[in-house]
This record gives sequence, structure tokens and C-alpha cells, in this order.
Amino acid sequence: MAEPEQTATATGSVAVAPSHEGAGPPLPSTMEVHCETRETALPAMREPRREYDSDSVGAPSAFSIELSVDARNDDTDSALGDVSVPSSSVSVNSSIFEFVEENGRTYHRYKEGKYFLPNDEQEQTRLDLQHHIAKRLLNGKLGLAPIDKPARVLDVGTGTGIWAIEFAEQNPSSSVLGTDLSPIQPDYVPANCSFEIDDAEDEWVYSHPFDYVHGRYMCAFLKDFPHLFRSIYANLVPGGWVEFQETLINFQAIDHTLEGTALQKWNRLLLEGIRKMGRNTMSAVKYKKYMADAGFVNITEKKFAVPATPWAKGRDEKMLGAMQMANNLEGVSGLTMTVFTRSLGWAAEEVERLLVDVRRDMRDRGIHAYVPIMVIYGQKPGGDAGGQVAAQSGGTPS
Repeated sequence: MAEPEQTATATGSVAVAPSHEGAGPPLPSTMEVHCETRETALPAMREPRREYDSDSVGAPSAFSIELSVDARNDDTDSALGDVSVPSSSVSVNSSIFEFVEENGRTYHRYKEGKYFLPNDEQEQTRLDLQHHIAKRLLNGKLGLAPIDKPARVLDVGTGTGIWAIEFAEQNPSSSVLGTDLSPIQPDYVPANCSFEIDDAEDEWVYSHPFDYVHGRYMCAFLKDFPHLFRSIYANLVPGGWVEFQETLINFQAIDHTLEGTALQKWNRLLLEGIRKMGRNTMSAVKYKKYMADAGFVNITEKKFAVPATPWAKGRDEKMLGAMQMANNLEGVSGLTMTVFTRSLGWAAEEVERLLVDVRRDMRDRGIHAYVPIMVIYGQKPGGDAGGQVAAQSGGTPS
């Protein structure tokens, strides 16, 4: 995909890649959860001791974590405090970008059907909430790769563009490009930030290589990750970094409280439906191998766990759990309706009946479930040897 010649202005820009031819009311929740945009130093979730087992849904030993149940759980937990959610981004208004309506939600038109989550305002708000969950998990940072003032940055699957915009604001000397199938990014962005409509699985023909390529929450939506990492490798400068942050859409639990629940049944059906669509929600467990096969070195893989509700002890764990619960409740309808009706042949009415019980379980603090999160980053050989030293010392991006 050839990068259009353009200069980012104070209002930013959205362009269509020239080399290619050619997306309902809020769900109920037991509490209103907001996320602050200011930076706060918070301890990260502890990493697990054992490897993630990608073959099971809900097995208590599948992902070893250090979370403990708070026996005092109730809906008025003072440990949560007040958190507020920023308003969703302003969508790009253009007659050339039309969306597809299905079951009361809108979806991307470009490469229609490839990404099976909606792109409407409700989903944009959820994506921004998901961004704040990721930042809180990473101590307020946008990533973990030990980058140092990258000149050119690419955010693959940028969504609302919130990551790209924040990175551009924090790194004014960097030129940041965000790409996505949907033109839902804001009109007003930093001068060093721009957006482009593109498919990451198409051929990459950028005119200049990047110093840092970032992607997040894509493992359920792309088919060929070995090819993607080869494309990234070919479009990085020597010494450049790639980083992917992924959530595995596979609820686990620290005990047996997930067994026999509607949540577990739904999760198994969801994974089956996504597999039938030719995607693998567990692709992230192989990213380390895919990166190595593509030629990357200094590859690091970190694993985290986010409580699915505020059931865990500790203020930070409760806050993450409350935010993740809101994220799950906001996203479950759009994700389920698409996968179950398109892939499993369910009627919309059948899906809604199942979701009544699933939403109940998603609010239940008696179910000690968590969402596995992985962060994997690696470096293209060559360039400044200092990058390898930084990797060993655990440096992080601003």
C-alpha cells in the first residue's frame, strides 16, 4: 500500500491507500465506569509463572496468575473510587465512506465483513475504554518495547486512533500514521499524526520504513500473521521495533466457578464461530515464533491477567475488573450477533435469549474469571546496538 504524499496539518488527515481497489442502545451494567485520561503510576498485574494453555476455556490451571478473591465483594466497593470515561471520538464525515447496517449496528464498508465488530458510536466508546484498560495494565504507558524517539511510527488497526493520537502528543518529533478499515478517527489531531484507510494483510509498499510498528487486539481478526510479521520486518529500519498487545477471547478462572455457566457456553460457541470464519483467537500465543521466523531478535513476551469483574483483592485489581466488566458488557452484543448469525447460523432472537444469561454472568463477582493479555515485542537486527542494550535493561517507550 503506497503511502500518499501529504503533510499533516493541525486538523490531521484521513486518506485512502491509492494502491488498493475497491463498518442499538448501550447494554446495561451494574455500575457506571469511567476512565481518567491523566497519567497515574500504577503497579502492573503480576505476570504468570506458567504458560497459557490455548486449548481450554475456563480451566483453572490454564494460566497461572496471582489473583486472590476478595470475600467482601459487593456493588458499593469503596476501593473502586470514581473513574470517568472520556467522550467518544468524532467520526470522520465524508460521503465516500459509507457504513453497512446489520441488526441495528453499523460496520465498515471497505473490505466488508473482514472485521466483525461494529464501528458505531457505542463501539467507539468501548474501544476507548479498552485503550484505558491497556494503559492501566502497563503502568500508564502506551507500550513496553524499548524504543527511543522513533522518527516514523505505524499503528496498525488504529480503531478510533486514540493510541496514535496520544503517542503523537507524547512524542512531537515522531511522525505517526494510523491505519484501519474504518474511517472513525477524529477530525482534529496533532499535526504529526495522520490516518489512512487500509488493510494490514494487503501488500505493504510504503515509501519509507518505520522505526516502530504497533498493533493491538487483532489476533481474532486477521488470518495470516506470519505474513503480517514478514511485512512488518520488511518495512522497519534496522534496529526498529514491532510490538503487539493482544487479548485472548478465552475467559479463564482461578477456580471452578466458571464451569457450567452461560458465560463458558457462550465463550466456547464464540471460539467455534470465529474458527469457522477462518480466524484463530489464540494466534497471539504463536507471535513469538512468528516474529523469530520473520527474522526478529530480542523478542520478549509478557503475560498478564485482567479480572473480568471486580472480584479480586486490591484497589488496582478491582479497578481493572470494573473497567473490564464494562468493556465486556458493551462489546458482547456486537461481537456475538455477528459471529453467531454469520458463522453459526443462529437467528438474532436466539442470540438475544442467550445474551440475557451471558450478561448476568458477566456481572457476577462469584465467577472468578479473568481475561488473558499478552504483550510481545521484538527488534529487527542492525542499526544502533544501543537498542539491544535497552531491551536487556527493560527500557520502555514514553
